[in-house]
Amino acid sequence: MIHLSKTAATEVTRLKSKHSHPDAFFRLGVESSGCSGLSYTMGFEDTIAPSATVCESEGIQIAIDPQHLKYLNELTLDYSEDLMGGGFRFHNPNAAQSCSCGNSFSARE
Repeated sequence: MIHLSKTAATEVTRLKSKHSHPDAFFRLGVESSGCSGLSYTMGFEDTIAPSATVCESEGIQIAIDPQHLKYLNELTLDYSEDLMGGGFRFHNPNAAQSCSCGNSFSARE
């Protein structure tokens, strides 16, 4: 499934605290865009479709649409802050290649 580092979970929790619904699900997905073909999407949703896969990591419930699972399975989401710019980092074993910013990728066949 999906793995969150402790720092990613802390940041997701911080962002979720600003959301209007305290029991919202953290949603991960992909969309066709970016310089490598697919880009990651993240957000919060109050309700999810019954077909969504829900997993939990570091106490965070993560919802993934079934069609995105093949691109995101075993992904590790990390978060860091550094002098060159912080943010979420995606470590995806399903990526054949990633762009230099790490926010888009092409999938393995």
